[in-house]
Amino acid sequence: MSFDLPRNVILPVDAVDVRLDPDPHPFERDNQVAIAENWRREMEAKPALYDGTVVLLSALAYRDSRLIGRCHAVKYSTFMLWRKNRERSGAEHAYAHALLAAGDNALVAIRMGSHTVNAGRVYFAAGSFEPVDFRDGLVDVDFNMIREVGEETGIDLSAAGRGRRYHALSTPSGTVIFRRYRVAESADEIARRIRAFVAAETEPEIEGPVIIRHAADLPDGLMGHMKPLVEWHFAGSDQDPHL
Repeated sequence: MSFDLPRNVILPVDAVDVRLDPDPHPFERDNQVAIAENWRREMEAKPALYDGTVVLLSALAYRDSRLIGRCHAVKYSTFMLWRKNRERSGAEHAYAHALLAAGDNALVAIRMGSHTVNAGRVYFAAGSFEPVDFRDGLVDVDFNMIREVGEETGIDLSAAGRGRRYHALSTPSGTVIFRRYRVAESADEIARRIRAFVAAETEPEIEGPVIIRHAADLPDGLMGHMKPLVEWHFAGSDQDPHL
């Protein structure tokens, strides 16, 4: 199966069948020395980094509107070396984005904090899949989205309206799986709540909220994969009349 899916096009996804393989990822197994040396340099640059656990893919395919894949738990230090060796690593990254849509149809993204790897970059609150996001070995994308948005912004999406299906966009930098979540409050009110949450945190992960009001309203620092997602939302794509 390896990696077999269309690139640079938004795909409808009816199911995500990505499973956690208990065996070590070959990239981590074969690069222990390089991983340790790279991590030493990363820590010198950003001492607040934490060598937790994330997952990397060893296979991903798109079949009959389904994403089918295999991933492995790896150290964050492994992920950091992989970022510099994407093309010849035999690994890829998948992550999830909850498109937080306000009652006024604006989108609310976040800007990452200065101590993080993606300092100053703008995208929807998100994080890599972690072992906690898997149920009986199968990734629970909805759980990951709700968990990450809650941890970074304090916004609870568990009762929010959801899009009818997932979508995915695969690029050379990774595959983002996304779904629209709509809440009743205005974008300004959501942003106010996020700023209050960040102000109360001892070590907030984000700098603060970023409101995107239309397709051409692209803020500085926007991650490359975000523009197609923003355009998709404001084009009214896959809109449910109740969302």
